Amino acid sequence: MKKIFAKIHLWLSLPLGIVLTVVCLSGAVLVFEGEITRALHPELYRVAAPADARPLRPSQLADRIGGQMPDSLHLVSLQLSARSDEPCMAAFRETGRKQLSVDPYTGNVNGWTESPAFFGTVRKLHRWLLDPPPSKGEKSVGKAIVGVSTLGLVLILVSGLILWIPRSRKALHNRLKVSCSNGRHRFWHDCHVSLGFYATLLLLVMALTGLTWSFGWYRTAAYALFGGTPQIAVAQEFPARKTDSGSRQSRERSGERNTGREHDGTQAETEARPFDYAVWDAVLGQLTTHCTAYKTITLTRTEAQVARQSAMRRIDRATFDPRSGSLAEITRYEETPRQQRLRGWFYAFHTGTWGGIWTKILYFLAALVGASLPLTGYWLWWRRCTKKRKTHLAAVSRC
Repeated sequence: MKKIFAKIHLWLSLPLGIVLTVVCLSGAVLVFEGEITRALHPELYRVAAPADARPLRPSQLADRIGGQMPDSLHLVSLQLSARSDEPCMAAFRETGRKQLSVDPYTGNVNGWTESPAFFGTVRKLHRWLLDPPPSKGEKSVGKAIVGVSTLGLVLILVSGLILWIPRSRKALHNRLKVSCSNGRHRFWHDCHVSLGFYATLLLLVMALTGLTWSFGWYRTAAYALFGGTPQIAVAQEFPARKTDSGSRQSRERSGERNTGREHDGTQAETEARPFDYAVWDAVLGQLTTHCTAYKTITLTRTEAQVARQSAMRRIDRATFDPRSGSLAEITRYEETPRQQRLRGWFYAFHTGTWGGIWTKILYFLAALVGASLPLTGYWLWWRRCTKKRKTHLAAVSRC
């Protein structure tokens, strides 16, 4: 039986090894993207909190931001942090995902926060081998190659784990350590066998969750397996419209089904209507009473999102009257549809953010090991082939 798994392990690894090395290595780089970005631009992510100073009210921040930004930009949300040394983040209708860092004590603009172009290129390499699809949800050659390679990685890891199973206690002891004093061949063999064993579980988690972004059929099956609605699970692959997320998600919770044209019309009408930012002051006061422990509070024109102190992206949502600011409904994270929670779970378990900095370190190391496994495997295979050829030539010469 092991001979069959050895063939599967070898003949899948040979053609897919280089792609898997690229995917794992680029994934390792992306693990600490947030930390590296913050370290490169500390002035955008840290502020000096004056002694005995209180942050400005959201309406005051909105006024001061408006005085420093051009009239062509329309403020649509403010993200307020519970930490005294973190800035406020402002989002505008015209800037997409780019956010503006603002000092919450003075209202002065620090600058635009944006991930370095290097990480954007690495992400394209990791997901699509630099061949992104024309739009989200569509196919491309690079996306297909990464998906097939990741599916092959699952079979490679499972077959490798079966081949790793030792026959004796002495063999088990040898396969749990890397020997550095018994020659180069033994060292690379142990790096492939022992380090591969230690990284297998995390690599399987990364591969199995990453496949939800590669294949629609797999995503549907994965969501259905964990109790999510397959139809809604598939919908995540299509491009989200640049609209107010609160109104969209509240309609999804109430079961309404609007067409894209109706949705765009409602959003345009909401953004065109004048908005009194003083409403955010009333909303923030009510939310801090209901939610005493939080990480950030994001205020939009129709909804407030309260992110808890958790690495699993647990967010409570509150709708409010855009004229009076009175809270209408608070939906706790535990009350949201399972398919919405599953999407966050898959992302957290794929990137290693579910356990904070320690799981990110483990994921980083596992991804590095995953990138090295094809290389050490190629070396062992080449050495074995060379040895067989030399043996064959010696036998021929004796004849």
